Amino acid sequence: KFTVSFSFQACTGIENIDEAITLLEQNNWDLVAAINGVIPQENGILQSEYGGETLQGPAYGPTSHSAAGSSTPSSSSAFRHVVPSRQIVERQPRMLDFRVEYRDRNVDVVLEDSSTVGDIKRILENELQIPASKMLLKGWKTGDVDDSTVLKTLHLPKNNSLYVLTPDLPLPSSSHSGALQESLNQNFMLLVTHREVQREYNLNFSGSSTIQEVKRNVYDLTSWPPSATDDSMTLAVSGLTFPCHRLTVGRRSSPVQTREQSEEQCTDVHMVSDSDGDDFEDATEFGVDDGEMFGVASSALRKSPMMPENAENEGDALLQFTAEFSSRYGDCHPVYFIGSLEAAFQEAFYGKARDRKLLAIYLHHDESVLTNVFCSQMLCAESIVSYLSQNFITWAWDMTKEANRARFLTMCTRHFGSVVAQTIRTQKTDQFPLFLIIMGKRSSNEVLNVIQGNTTVDELMMRLMAAMEIFSAQQQEDIKDEDEREARENVKREQDEAYRISLEADRAKREAQEREMAEQFRLEQIRKEQEEEREAIRLSLEQSLPPEPKEESTESVSKLRIRTPSGEFFERRFLASSKLQVVFDFVASKGYPWEEYKLLGTFPRRDVTQLDPNKSLLEVKLYPQETLFLEAKE
Repeated sequence: KFTVSFSFQACTGIENIDEAITLLEQNNWDLVAAINGVIPQENGILQSEYGGETLQGPAYGPTSHSAAGSSTPSSSSAFRHVVPSRQIVERQPRMLDFRVEYRDRNVDVVLEDSSTVGDIKRILENELQIPASKMLLKGWKTGDVDDSTVLKTLHLPKNNSLYVLTPDLPLPSSSHSGALQESLNQNFMLLVTHREVQREYNLNFSGSSTIQEVKRNVYDLTSWPPSATDDSMTLAVSGLTFPCHRLTVGRRSSPVQTREQSEEQCTDVHMVSDSDGDDFEDATEFGVDDGEMFGVASSALRKSPMMPENAENEGDALLQFTAEFSSRYGDCHPVYFIGSLEAAFQEAFYGKARDRKLLAIYLHHDESVLTNVFCSQMLCAESIVSYLSQNFITWAWDMTKEANRARFLTMCTRHFGSVVAQTIRTQKTDQFPLFLIIMGKRSSNEVLNVIQGNTTVDELMMRLMAAMEIFSAQQQEDIKDEDEREARENVKREQDEAYRISLEADRAKREAQEREMAEQFRLEQIRKEQEEEREAIRLSLEQSLPPEPKEESTESVSKLRIRTPSGEFFERRFLASSKLQVVFDFVASKGYPWEEYKLLGTFPRRDVTQLDPNKSLLEVKLYPQETLFLEAKE
């Protein structure tokens, strides 16, 4: 890797080793790919030292240069770049590609890496007609970034994706395009009166929403201003009164109705605008069934509920919720945690501090007029889905059925306390859906934010990011505390391990000493038993010896003088007719058994113990006297 990084620096002229390593890691240490990512590929060549083959690759400078002066192969890299001069290297900057997403628009921006973040904003200002001061440019993978940050210092790859947030409305513009852009960024409030139930709903739509999009979220719109002649119109150009426009919704019978249709009450909803003008044609040509109201068909009563009532297993209930949510709003939606609320707490809060996340609880309500707008336009927005998947554990519950509502309130009281439960209990149906942002703490779980359904994508994103800022600060403290605690525990474990090893060593030493003492005692016992046995044999032999004949005996007497290994002598008289075994017994009675010692004669030198013990002393020529000595057998 050192050789590759050295070659990369030599080819590109990058002096900062950290920057060079970062670029190589982004290309999996592929030298050619890394060089091609830094220098425009179409302007130069790469030469291979294997066979002199010329490979097309990046070059330094506006024109091609001969490699004749650099023909000597280098041992530091498989490829070497033709570098005419350091000055040419510095003239060719690295180009970066950015795809910037803003609402339903994508803008491609290409800049040199010597540019700043502010340069990107100024280009977007011309493209989007949004003041740079009102933009929040998000999606950077590094730390804090401001308008003066140079792109080169961020070590970005060649292709990047960013998105723009505009929490504040732009300033009015005198030009027509500026005024139109301002209208597109404004939020229109539609005051919808439901005549049958005498209820009024307040719906927020951005000016960039089309009439068709509104129709997909409202049961049936018929009377629009005279200028609203096409469902593809945006609200900003349709002639609606800003900031509020009143509509009335009511039921109308179909021209032809069968008995079954009558029993099912399959009727349309009629919406009337308070603006003057003719009735606007219904939206059936756009695939919206007769009878759709706020994105939910009149057959909603026959649809599967989001969650079964009185579900015994929360995991099974969440499986049905996820499947039904996908069937209604598509597959682009938050990944809902499948399991109980306690399991979601465990997943979000009780891992290592670095792995913890915020918990987002989505409370759904089918009877709320805001539900379908919130789900389709905000909760399923790609930016929201991506942000939730990266930073949150998302858990959901359906509050439509009273039994499920009561069950969640019980769980809420147990985990968050009665105050939070009472807050949710007092929420009206039209204020749903709710989005609860929960942060786990050491002793309790804190509700950071309760987001109601009447919001916008930008506002939702801002509130999620604000919660993440609070959580990140707390997480850093938790990581620090956890690291300190783990360090203390490691020290304690090391001390405990050292103490355990010391105890084991002491115990092993003590056991070895005990074994040694037991062995010594056993050997001592054996030695004593052997000595006692030998002493008993000696005494027995001593008692069995015939009496020593007197000097004045008339019988032939042999006088033997025996020298011990220690140099001592002892003498005894034996009858010449006595057997040699009597001499052996005498010597053994003195503590020198003939099995361990041999009895040697002097002149001539001979081993008496090898003679026949049944012969007499006279026969073995130990008469009339003889000097013998004892020697231990080998």
